[in-house]
Amino acid sequence: MSLTAITGPRPRRLPSVRFMGEVAIVVGAWLAYFGVRTLTEGNAALAEGNAELLVDLERALRIFWEPALQEAVLRSRALETGANLIYIWGHWPVIIAAGVWLRLRRPATYFVVRNAFLISGAIGLVIFATFPMAPPRLTDLPVVDTVTIHSHTYRVLQPPALTNQYAAMPSLHFGWNLLIGLALIRTATTWPLKAFGWVMPVLMALAVVVTANHYVLDVVAGATVALLGLLLAWLPQQRRTISPDESNADADLRAGSTVPGG
Repeated sequence: MSLTAITGPRPRRLPSVRFMGEVAIVVGAWLAYFGVRTLTEGNAALAEGNAELLVDLERALRIFWEPALQEAVLRSRALETGANLIYIWGHWPVIIAAGVWLRLRRPATYFVVRNAFLISGAIGLVIFATFPMAPPRLTDLPVVDTVTIHSHTYRVLQPPALTNQYAAMPSLHFGWNLLIGLALIRTATTWPLKAFGWVMPVLMALAVVVTANHYVLDVVAGATVALLGLLLAWLPQQRRTISPDESNADADLRAGSTVPGG
């Protein structure tokens, strides 16, 4: 009689050392991102001047929609509350949950997306430092900070005194949600998850604008930086040998179920 028959099936193992290492990498990168972002606090006058230039460009392109979009949303308290909830709870909670799911179920895609986050975050930090941008809520535009007025949770979790308030360009708040959305669209096997991957980035794009945290062009820049990070993360993945930890993802790559590079 085997030992298994006597003792029963072995209990599930705790998360592997490598999984915990991934957690350490992600948490460390998150702390570094916000730490460096705080240290790159831009000059207020310069940030406001850059915001004026951006608004002039949007007017020239006829996409200066921020006041009109927010005015439409503020007519309904339900829409305003919904935008605030999406902005607050549709970002980090979604990223963390999707990251854990990808790591456990789609490791090849997880490694690409993780690296895309790191690369795009590094690019974002350079832009924050060299081109500080005041968000609409900190300018004299006819908009209001809906998150602070009606949803104090976000400012408590991320106090303005501890963050760079002049880091509106690019909107990685949107760009990183876009990366998660693309990953879910390509790897999820159920329609609810795929639909979430399509809908969530769209809702976030609207939320960051109508809450007066970003401009329309911030969203465009956020998508550009995120997709560039994805491309730079994806290309090396195609040239290297899949590690044993990712062996079960080889079929995903051949079938094209991993996130494409843009």
